[in-house]
Amino acid sequence: MNDLDPNMLITSGAIVFLLMLSAFFSGSETALTATSRARMHKLESDGDRRAARVNALIRDRERLIGAILLGNNLVNILASALATTLFLDLFGQAGVVWATMVMTVLVVIFSEVTPKTAAIAHPDQIAMFVAPIMRWLIILFSPVTHILQLVVRGVMVVMGIRLGKAGHIFSAADELRGAVELHHVEGGLEKGVRDIFRGALDLDEIRIDEIMIHRKSIDMLDIDQKPSALIAQALKSGHTRLPLYRDTTDNIVGILHAKDLLSALWEADGDAAKINIVNLTRPPYFAPESTTLSEQLDNFKRRQEHFALVVDEYGSIMGLVTLEDIIEEIVGEIEDEHDSPVQGLRPQADGSIVVDGDVTIRDLNRAMDWDLPDEEAVTVAGLVIHEAQSIPDVGQTFSFHGFRFRILRRRRNQITAITVTPIETGDSATEYKDI
Repeated sequence: MNDLDPNMLITSGAIVFLLMLSAFFSGSETALTATSRARMHKLESDGDRRAARVNALIRDRERLIGAILLGNNLVNILASALATTLFLDLFGQAGVVWATMVMTVLVVIFSEVTPKTAAIAHPDQIAMFVAPIMRWLIILFSPVTHILQLVVRGVMVVMGIRLGKAGHIFSAADELRGAVELHHVEGGLEKGVRDIFRGALDLDEIRIDEIMIHRKSIDMLDIDQKPSALIAQALKSGHTRLPLYRDTTDNIVGILHAKDLLSALWEADGDAAKINIVNLTRPPYFAPESTTLSEQLDNFKRRQEHFALVVDEYGSIMGLVTLEDIIEEIVGEIEDEHDSPVQGLRPQADGSIVVDGDVTIRDLNRAMDWDLPDEEAVTVAGLVIHEAQSIPDVGQTFSFHGFRFRILRRRRNQITAITVTPIETGDSATEYKDI
C-alpha cells in the first residue's frame, strides 16, 4: 500500500465534491417532482419570483428530469471512477472490491437517501432554493438532453407508446377529490370541510332528479278552489312558493308566492273574497330531469329563480328542486324554523341506524361517512329493491356492500323504514333471509 500523497488528497476531495453534487441532483429531483403545483401557483400569483422559477421548470418535466438524471449519472460515474483509481493505489487489485462497497454506501446514504428524505420533508422550500441553479444547468445540458429526448421518444414509439398522445386518466376534478380525501385521511381536513369540497366537485355529476322533492311530498293547491280555502291552505304550509294546478296535478298553471299573497291580503284589508288568485300567480319554471346541479345552478342565477318543477321526458311532474336544495349539496343540511329536526336517520344503541325509505343514499353516506353506491338507485329503499330484485316483505334481511338491511315497515309497494347495520366482516356478497 502506497503512502498518501497530494494527488490522493486531491482525488479524495474531488470524490467528496462529486458526492455533494450527486446529493444536490437527487434532492432537486425529489423536491421539484414532489412540490405542490397548486401552492407554487398561489405563491407565484402573490408575486413570489422563486415560485415562478419553480413553475417554469416543472412545466417541462421531461426536460427537467433529463437534465437532472444526466448530471446525477455523470457525477456518480465520475466519482466511482476516481474512487476505483484511489483504492487501486491503496489496496492493489482488492481496491476494486473496496471501491465498490465504499462508494455504494456513500452514494446510498449521502447522495440518495439523505437528500431525498430532506426533500420529501420540505419539498416547497428546497424546490424554490434549487430552482435558480437548476435553470442554468438545464440550459447547459440542453443540447445533450434534446438528443436524449429524441432517442427516448424513438424507443417509446418502437414499444408502441406515444408520449403526449394519450389523454389524462383522471380529470382535474378527480385529482382534487383524491387530494381532498387524502388530506382528510391524514387529518388535515375535518369531515365537514371535506364534505363541502366533495359537494362542490360533484355538482357536474349529480342530476336534479337525484335531489328533488318527490311530487308526493309537494304541497300543491287547486286554483279552482274558493280564495278563502286556498289562502288558508297556503298559510298553513311551511313553504313560500306553492304550485297551483287545474284539474290534475300534472297541469301546473302557476306558482303562488307567500309574499305576494300577504301583500294582497294587506291591500284587501284581510278580505279573501277580494283577492284574485290568478292575478297573483307567477309563471311556472320547468326543468328536465336530466339537468345537472351545476347547470341548474347556472339557470337559477340567469333566470333569477329559486324554484323549478322537475319534469320527465313526457312532461309529467316528477318533483321540484330549489336553490336551497343545491346549496345543501355543498354545505350540508340547512334548517330553518319550518324544517323538521328529524331528517329520517335515527341512530340506535346497538350501532345500527333506522332510516326512512325515502332518504337518499347521498344523504346517508354524508351523514354516516359511509360509501354505499348510488349509481343504480337514489334512495335507500331503491337500493334495497335493486339488490333484492323484488319488493321485500317486512322482516326480511339483506346483506350487501358491507351492510345489513332489515325491512321494518312497508306501505303497499313502498318501503318506509329500514334498519341499516355495518357488517364488521366487510362481506359484500348479496344474500338475504326471512326473519
